[in-house]
Parts: sequence; C-alpha cells; structure tokens
Amino acid sequence: MTDALARLKTALADRYSIERELGAGGMATVYLAHDVKHDRKVAVKVLRPELAAVLGADRFVQEIKTTANLQHPHILPLFDSGEADSFLYYVMPYVEGESLRERLDREKQLSVDESIEMTRAVASALDYAHRHDVIHRDIKPENILLHDGQPMVADFGIALAVSAAGGTRITETGLSLGTPHYMSPEQATADRDLDARSDVYSLACVSYEMLVGQPPHTGATVQAIIAKIITDEPAPIAAQRKSVPTHIDEALRTALAKLPADRFPTAGDLAKALADPGFQSRAPGSTTVVRERGIRRSDRVAAVAVGVAAVAVVVAGWALLRPLPPQPVHRVSVALPAGQEIVEPWLSSPIALSADGSTLAYVGPHDGPTWQIWVRRRDELNAAPVRGTFSAVDPVLSPDGSEVAFTTGNPGPLRVVQIDGAAGRTVADSAVWGSLDWGDDGAIYYRNPNRGVSRVSAAGGSPEVLTAPTSSGERPVSHLLVDVLPGARGAVFTSGSLVSPVRDIASVRFETGEIKVLVSGTQARYSASGHLLWTTPDRVLMAAPFDLERLELTGPSVAVLQDVYLDRFGSAHFDVSESGAMVYRTGTIGTDFEPVWVERDGTAHEIAAGWQVPGHIGSLGIALSPDGARLALSLGGVGGTDVWVRELPGGTPTRLTFDGPAARPSWTPDGHSVVYVADLGRDQSEVWQKAADGSSGEELVVADPRAIDEVIYSHDGAWVVYRLGSGAKRDLYAIQLGRDSIGQPLLTGDYEEKAPALSPNDRWLAYVSDESGREEVYVRPFPNVAETRWLVSTNGGTEPVWARSGEELFYRDAEGDLVSVAVSSDTTFSVGRQRALFSAAGYGADPNHVVYDVSPDDRRFVMLREAGINRGELIWVEHWFDELRERVGN
Repeated sequence: MTDALARLKTALADRYSIERELGAGGMATVYLAHDVKHDRKVAVKVLRPELAAVLGADRFVQEIKTTANLQHPHILPLFDSGEADSFLYYVMPYVEGESLRERLDREKQLSVDESIEMTRAVASALDYAHRHDVIHRDIKPENILLHDGQPMVADFGIALAVSAAGGTRITETGLSLGTPHYMSPEQATADRDLDARSDVYSLACVSYEMLVGQPPHTGATVQAIIAKIITDEPAPIAAQRKSVPTHIDEALRTALAKLPADRFPTAGDLAKALADPGFQSRAPGSTTVVRERGIRRSDRVAAVAVGVAAVAVVVAGWALLRPLPPQPVHRVSVALPAGQEIVEPWLSSPIALSADGSTLAYVGPHDGPTWQIWVRRRDELNAAPVRGTFSAVDPVLSPDGSEVAFTTGNPGPLRVVQIDGAAGRTVADSAVWGSLDWGDDGAIYYRNPNRGVSRVSAAGGSPEVLTAPTSSGERPVSHLLVDVLPGARGAVFTSGSLVSPVRDIASVRFETGEIKVLVSGTQARYSASGHLLWTTPDRVLMAAPFDLERLELTGPSVAVLQDVYLDRFGSAHFDVSESGAMVYRTGTIGTDFEPVWVERDGTAHEIAAGWQVPGHIGSLGIALSPDGARLALSLGGVGGTDVWVRELPGGTPTRLTFDGPAARPSWTPDGHSVVYVADLGRDQSEVWQKAADGSSGEELVVADPRAIDEVIYSHDGAWVVYRLGSGAKRDLYAIQLGRDSIGQPLLTGDYEEKAPALSPNDRWLAYVSDESGREEVYVRPFPNVAETRWLVSTNGGTEPVWARSGEELFYRDAEGDLVSVAVSSDTTFSVGRQRALFSAAGYGADPNHVVYDVSPDDRRFVMLREAGINRGELIWVEHWFDELRERVGN
C-alpha cells in the first residue's frame, strides 16, 4: 500500500472505508468505498495533488456545492465533498454497470433507437443543469455511466471547480479540461466564456460516435484533431449509416455547427429536434455548396489564412500542455487454426513475445495429449512447431528472438533451442520450477526449489541464487513469475502462495537484495514505455508509471484492459515487447461444467436449468450428502477453489468457504457437515469441516506437515482416511479418531496409492494403485490392509465409488467408460460380473480423485458434464505505448 493511500484511508476512516481503486484519470483517482454511516457502497473521487494545490480547499468546496443541488434522474448525484489530510474529494453513488466508453469499446456502434434515446436522456440532464447555471465542460463517453441501461452523467464537480479556478493556474499543472475528440471549437481555441452550446456540441459528438462508430473528427495527433474541429465539417451521418433517419442527421449537424450561434441554444432544443421527424437543419454546414458559389476567392483565402493562424496558436499551446502525439493503435484478433491453438500445461505461462514485437512463441499441441512450442510471426498466417520442444512449458524468447528457453516439467531441466530447430542445449539441471525470463545480460532467470529466484548464463554454468523468500503467516511464500528489468538491475515478481489469489507485486534490486512491495496483484511485467503492468484476480490489467532507478511506482494506477486470461495459478496470458507491441489472451479459466444426473443407461438430465460453473483438473470435486438431499461442489477459479452447497432439487447454491483454496469435499457420516482440504501452499494443507448450512465455524480435522490432497470419513465416524503427496509419490494414511493424534501409515509402499473409498460397512477399502505398471482399482480389508488384496478392474481403473447397497463397486476404465462390478462385501469379499454402464467421456474427471457420486438408491449418478471451453481470443496490438502514455501518463 502506498503512503498516500494509507493516509487517505486513515483520513476518511470515520466516514468511508476505502476498499480498492476503481480507476484513475488525468485529474482524479476513484476508489470503491463503504459509507460507514449509511451502510452503502460509494465511489470516492480524489483529486490529483497538483490539481488540489491549485484549486485550494475553500474554492473546491464552495464551487462543488453547486453540483450538490443538481437533482435529476440522469445526473449522478453528489453525496458528500470536502478536504481530509490535504486530499480534496467528493463522493458519488457506486454505479453497478459500465460507462458508455466501455460499451462503445466493446460494441463500436449502438442501434439507432438506443443511441437517440440515450442522447435525449443526457440532453434532458444537461438542459436541467444549464437552467441551474451549471455547464459540464467535459461531456464524453467516459463520463456517461450506464445504470440498468439508463445513462447517468457524472463529473459535473471537477469541471465546475476547475473552471472557477481559472485557466492560467490550471495550465501550470499540465492539465486541461475537455477531451480533444469531444471539444467544441470554442473550447479548442481556449475560450473561457463557455455556455450551454458547448455542452450541446460535445453531446452531439458522443451521439455521432454511437451511430457511426467514431467521433466526428479523428486524427493521428491532438493537433490534427483540433485543426479539424476548427476547420472541417464532419462527414454526414446518413452517408455512413443509411439506417439513420434524415432528421437525426440534420439535428446533429445543427448541434455540430462551428459557431455557437448556429447551434441549438439549449440541450432541450436538441432533444426536441431528435424527436421531430420533420426537423430540417438551418446550420451553415448543410448549405455549404450553395453558399460557396457566392463567396469571393479572396474571401475564402482570407478565411483559410485566419483558420490556419488560429490552428497554429492552438497547436503551440497544446504542444506545451500535452504529451507527444500518439500513433494509431492497431488491434487484431489472431486466429490459430485447429491443431495450432494455445494449450495450457500444468503450472506454465504459455505465451512470449519477442523484443521487437514480430514473433510470438507459445505452447501448442503435439501428438497425443502432450504439447510443444510453436512460433507465429506477425506477417505470417500460420504458426510452426519448434523441433526439440516436446513437453516444453514456460517459453521465453532470447533478446534477439533467435532462441527460445523452456523447461520440460515443474521441476525440470532448463533447455534452449534455436527457433528454427537447428540446435539445442541444456543450460541447467532438473531443479528449475518455471517462471522463466531472459535478461538483456545474457542470463536466464527462474524460480528455484527454495521458492526464490536464481539465474544462470544462457550458455550454461553455475546458477546464482538472487532471492530467498521466508514464510509469511500460515502460507509459504514463493517468488513467482519473474520479469527482469532493463540492464538486469533488478526484477519485478509475484510474492505469495502459489495457490492464493491474494499476492503482492514486488521489485528486487539484485545488487543489494532490497525488496519493495508495490501493489497487490497476480503477475507483473515492466513496459519499456516507463510503466509497470500487472493483473488483478478479477482479470483486469492495471498500469502505473514506474521509476527504473528507484524501482517503485511514481503515479496513480489505471485500469487499461479488461478480461485478460488468468490460469488457475494467477499466471496472466499477456506479454509486451520493447517496441510497443502487445499480445494478450481473453476468456476465462478452464472449462465450464454443468452438474447433471446420469442414469445407468447414460441418459443425462440437468440438475438445474442453466447451472454452469467454471473448473479445471485439480479443482473438481462433487459429493452427495448421505441422504442425497444436498450436493457439495468445489470448482476452480484464479488462485484456487471454494466449496459450495446446494439443496436438491431446487435450492440456491450457497458458498461455504471464503478464506482461500478449499477443494475435494466429502461429508461427515451424519450429513451435517462438509469435509474439505484447505490448501495452505505447496507441501502444506489441512483438513477442515464446516456445517453444511454455514451455521457453525470451521473445525480442524487433520493437520499434517505434508500436503493432504483428499480425505474421507468412515461411515461409522470412527476413522478418517486421507492421501498425502503429489507428483510421483502418493500414499494413504488413517487416523482413528479419539485415539491417534497423527496419521498412521495405511498404504505407503513404493507405488502410488490414491482415491480411497470405504465400503458402506467400513470392512473394505477400495483404492487406485500403479503397482502393475498401470493404474488399476484394488480392494483390501480395512483397517488390516496387509492381510490380502483383490484386483477389481480389468482394463485400467480410476475413481472407485461404492454403491450404497455395498453390492457394487463403480470405477472409470482406461477407455473412459463407467464400469459396474458386482461384489460381495459382507463378511468376505469377492469380485463378480463386470459391465460397462455408459461412456463417461465428456464428464469432468481427475485421475487422482473421484469426481462423481452415486444416489442413495444406486439408480443414477451425479457428474459434471463439460459445457464448453471458453478459449477467448488472442489479441495482437501494435503501437500500444502511445495509448498507454495517453491514458496513464508518465
């Protein structure tokens, strides 16, 4: 947390509890807060310090009082304003929705009816304000918020206060009122005596963009836009969109007249004209051709000369006040044909962009269920696989773009190959845990076994340890997702638990080892534009100015992208080049699933219409209560999972856990509580239980210094059986409640044992083992497992589940079928006839844990049907830095 934010929180603590930043602009930063007195969400807007210094508290409070008296259904009201510890702020309702800017960015154009309805609503708000002697001065899509589809005009306050402060002192701050695309000609020429007709012009620009898809005047630079505003007539709307009625075109043409005297005198008049099918424009722009014939050539030359002189003056002023002109930004959606799509291996960051922005490396498919690295060049239509990269993860390109480094596991060796596949080499041994980056010092950086950062020369050699994290609270800390800074002076990285969505973004100076926590987020990258970019758990890309010498943020943060794809560990699928290119992926994690009932013949039925939930392998969990009346689910999200419970058949899903990754639920024998695994980080987890209705707090069941990955109660409540370990070694342990304080080894041999399942009479333990060289389902006596064993499956087997009657055992075979085995499980055990019930392909599965359950009458199963994978889009952006500087500042 920055010092400024900490001060702000303290200063407003008695009135508003600041929760998080919503965004920042050129004049203020907006925070989501809780109104302590009225128990409601509000938006607190805090002016930038340099602007606050110019305005002064008295002037600000005095002028903004005028806004507080505006009461209109389409004006965002002002709740409060004031000064607190030198901060000038005002408080507005928190609008659950989006701005018109966000809507237009997504849809580009709106329907004609909606555009006009929205324009008339905003015009009514402006007309009301104008009649109360308030001019907005900054109407633009960003300042029109959409609440339940209705527009609400925001930010009367800053415009009024800033205007009252006077232009000269504001100029000294480098700030200016108005946004170039929506400025009236009189604003563009720095006329301070603005009236209602300036707002009418700006609203017409917004309406024009809703209909056409862009403002009336565009250009590659601010100067070019202003020059067009002063001298050019906008292209007729009807010529660009034939569905727009003539009277709409005529009304907006009048509102866009160069001279205020030629426009509608009030916003209310604009609204009336838009509703009048017989309206005809009387603006000069509508009769340009006729009037041109009556003007002498000398007069035209003089007029042009005056216009050019005016533009020269305005351009000179803007050159002093504004940053360098932006280049046009190009965004394209990159299609990756079938067989070339991005895949998401375990614990990996799958995309990397070359320094010059011309080449994208990513993890794509290989033969069978494996993967390899592919390369897609900007000027080519297809990607090509890189030879020698079988099972590669975490690709990163060399500074010159000729080689790619990767690992082949977590942990695994560090390899480098040329992207043409001509040669390759092993740089480091198998102690590399991913999070790769390739510095301009010729070294490759990665996460080491101690969860810190190490580096090794790309040519090979002895690794050097750079950071050594310590534990924080209950969760082991890792230094993840390293991004090396220019000159290899240091790096930015993610500090926190691998499975927690709550992490810190930090910087480290390699020379001194000094670490600074910068912000909260999931992953960060340095941008050569002079910014730090980072993602939040809700898939927003943030940006803020970053000082390479001090390795810290130097300005407010701004949300610059929405819907950035994050994998289950918070790794963000984006990269930015030194040249200003950017590639990012949209969409949400994993696959959508829908819980369904599946009959023995394979017929599936929805449990609840439209009930779809996101998930991924490792997070899936589903269990019916003993009476079949409730369903417990764990499904994935960024950083982990939580457990939910739903009453059947028609209840509402209720979230049971809130404090971190919780997964793989089962039930206590009495059906009162849900048991689940709480993951505290790599190699550390615990077993907890909580009343299914949430009426009681969590209760610790099993704590083991190692990683517990699944757990079940015996049906008589006397035992808890759980599995320890992951990777290549999984073992089963048991605790006899009331007698054992720690788990006793149950099956801990040289092979993997997992997916324990106890028969209804608790005499027999079914489990999965790979002792034969493939995974099969076995049964042993319980708790005396050493006496003997029976092989149950015949064609590979995972996920054993007992029928409630004890007369069948179900499992998935190697072909993906759900198999029923007739068994005798009373006083002795025997295996009878086997038959495949139905294909379970297309239903969520986990080779290490059961992801289905059987109903109390054994007639049907509850399963998770795959409802579709949301792969999103791959977006390639060129010339992004100019837009970034324009939005964030530097």
